[in-house]
Amino acid sequence: MKILVTGVAGFIGMHSAKRLLDDGHEIIGIDNLNDYYEVTLKKDRLKTLESYRHFRFLKLDIKDQKDVLDLFKKEMPQRVLHLAAQAGVRYSIQNPYVYIDSNIQGFINILEGCRTIKAEHLVYASSSSVYGGNAKVPFSEHDNVDHPISLYAATKKANELMAHTYSHLYQIPTTGLRFFTVYGPWGRPDMALFLFTKAILNDQPIDIFNHGKMVRDFTYVGDIVESLIRIIDKIATPNTSFDKEFPDPATSHAPYRIFNIGNNQPIPLMDYIEAIESALHKKAVKNLVGLQPGDVPLTSADTSELNQWVNFKPNTSIKEGVKRFVDWYQTYYKVISF
Repeated sequence: MKILVTGVAGFIGMHSAKRLLDDGHEIIGIDNLNDYYEVTLKKDRLKTLESYRHFRFLKLDIKDQKDVLDLFKKEMPQRVLHLAAQAGVRYSIQNPYVYIDSNIQGFINILEGCRTIKAEHLVYASSSSVYGGNAKVPFSEHDNVDHPISLYAATKKANELMAHTYSHLYQIPTTGLRFFTVYGPWGRPDMALFLFTKAILNDQPIDIFNHGKMVRDFTYVGDIVESLIRIIDKIATPNTSFDKEFPDPATSHAPYRIFNIGNNQPIPLMDYIEAIESALHKKAVKNLVGLQPGDVPLTSADTSELNQWVNFKPNTSIKEGVKRFVDWYQTYYKVISF
């Protein structure tokens, strides 16, 4: 198939595009290559894709309505994997308008593109952050998520609502994926694994939020990609048992689905740090600090719906996943651990 991948120079975008190319699909990749973090890393991710004959890259910003609609009309992708977004919970507190431009304006442009060409399936990135103030764990797609605690989370919740509207009005099958703390090779430099690894290697202290009392459902990028590939192939359908008097947030009378993608094995942050220290053969200098605005102390994914839908659940261990990242980091940055 011809598949449009937005945010293709991003962490998950590059890994997903590579897998789709390996599977024989034609990929049109777009990215605005913004400077939220080092552009060199994004360009190097693209280099891993450019050797494929069925890959084409276009530098394009999804917030530009005309450019996005022109692209859809010209390329006519059968399916769309929408991963482009302004990421980062803490960054959204200092730079709120960027999130409206990219995550709201950008998403409506993608939806309009899908409507214009009657795309077969739109799969898009949501986030575990939509669970916000929810205290019931593990987080389930069947729970309401009406209390976001960051603008980033609010934009992702808005994306789910916008997608449902287009699924209802135009019968566009849409599937939203709530990613849980993704990590692995080629990861984002603003994420904990990257920051901790760099600091430990440079003998710098690491800031540990909430005094280390954090638990995260860390999910290896390879498991994310495997889930994505299977979901792209299984087009969202209406829930024939949907009850409008007792509506299920995870499904609809329209062709609309929501899935958690997490490891379903929450790990204490201090154990995560121990895995990094073990892979580096070096201890961290720890600086315990308070909980940051917009952060939650615990995330935990119920992945039973994902497993039922595509017969897969993420399963890579923290020890193995962290080691793969550290191996990549040392090779990419040409550094040696002690």
